[in-house]
Amino acid sequence: MAASPRPTALTLHQQSRLLELGFDNGETFRIAFELLRVYSPSAEVQGHGPGQEVLQTGKREVGIEGLETVGHYAVQPTFSDGHSSGIFSWGYLYFLGSQQDRLWREYEARLAGAGMSRDAPMVSAPAAGCGHHY
Repeated sequence: MAASPRPTALTLHQQSRLLELGFDNGETFRIAFELLRVYSPSAEVQGHGPGQEVLQTGKREVGIEGLETVGHYAVQPTFSDGHSSGIFSWGYLYFLGSQQDRLWREYEARLAGAGMSRDAPMVSAPAAGCGHHY
């Protein structure tokens, strides 16, 4: 399996709420902060297994207040809603950038299926059987 492309440039555009990434294969992506937030790889969003994902709402206006590097393989953003536990590997960022059209469609379909909208306030889900309380 080929190694994922590595980023050569990373720019936060605060006003437009976009993360711009350039990769060593020449590709460039502009990923909305909202998409990063709703697809955060953290257990708080993804759950601890298939089917345990927590649908994120009310994230259209989310910002990124900080961005820390994690080793030589990832970044960890601090979002304006306080979420900061997602570690985004270079491979995951490439995936989000390259698949963002499909990911937006899937997100909007999940919202519709739940009778929710992107702007609905986030409802706290009970930590059922998880053992973690955030």
